[in-house]
Amino acid sequence: MDSTIERLQELYNYREMIFTQIHRNIRGRYKGSALGFLWTFLNPLFQLIVYTILFSVILRNNIEQYSLFLFVTLIPWIFFGTCISEGCGCLRDTEDMIKKVYFPREVIPISYVTSQFINMLLCFIIVFIALLVAGRITNPVVFVYLPLIMMIEYSLALGLVLIFSAWTVYLRDVKYMLSIITMAWQFMTPVMYSVDMIPGNLIKLFYLNPMTSVIVAYRDILYYQQVPEIETLAIACIMGVGFLVLGWHMFNRLKIKFAEFL
Repeated sequence: MDSTIERLQELYNYREMIFTQIHRNIRGRYKGSALGFLWTFLNPLFQLIVYTILFSVILRNNIEQYSLFLFVTLIPWIFFGTCISEGCGCLRDTEDMIKKVYFPREVIPISYVTSQFINMLLCFIIVFIALLVAGRITNPVVFVYLPLIMMIEYSLALGLVLIFSAWTVYLRDVKYMLSIITMAWQFMTPVMYSVDMIPGNLIKLFYLNPMTSVIVAYRDILYYQQVPEIETLAIACIMGVGFLVLGWHMFNRLKIKFAEFL
C-alpha cells in the first residue's frame, strides 16, 4: 500500500509532464496531414457510413434509426480499440526518452490513453447533435450516468494499455497480435448489433468480454434513453477497476528492465 501511495505521489509530481505529453499526442496525431484535426471526426464518420450501408442495406436489420444505434457505441469502441491496437506501442515509440531521462514510466501510457479519451469526448459533441436532431433525447436525466460509464471505460483501457505496452517492450510481436485481436474483439462485442441478438446459451460468455457491459450501458443511456441495469453497471465497474489494478501492478513488475530491452 505504501509503495502504491508513493508511486501515485510521484505521478502527481510529474503532472506537468503528463499534461505536456497529452498535448503533444493530440497535436502530433495528424501532424503533416492536409485535414489535420478534422480526422478526429472524419474517421468515425467514415466507419459509420460503411457499417450503416453494410447492416442497413446489404445485411438488413429491423433496428430503428440504425445509424444512431451504431454511432452511440462506435465512438466509445474506436477509443478503446485505438488504445489497445496502437497504445501497446507507446513505450517503444518513446524509447529514446525512456533511455535518457528518468520519470515514472506510467506517464507514457497514462498520457496516451488520456489523449485518446479527449478525442472521444470531442467526438461526443457530434453524437449529442445527432441525438438532438433525431429527437432521441427524451430523458435527459439518464445522462448523469454517462460520466460514470466513461470513467469505467477509461479505467479499463488504461489497465489494458499498461499491461500490453509493458509486454510489447519485451516482445514486439504483441503489437501485431493485438491488431488482429482488436478486429475480432469488435465483432465479439455488441457494437454493430443488439445484445438481444446473442443466443441465450452464449450470453454469459459474451459478458466475460469486459467491453460488452460497457457498450450495453452506453447504448442504454444514449440510444434507449434509459438507466442501465444495476447488474450491467456492476459488471462494467468490476471489470474496469479490476483490469486497472491488475495493469498497475503488472506494469510495476515489468518496468524494471524496460531500458535494457528497449
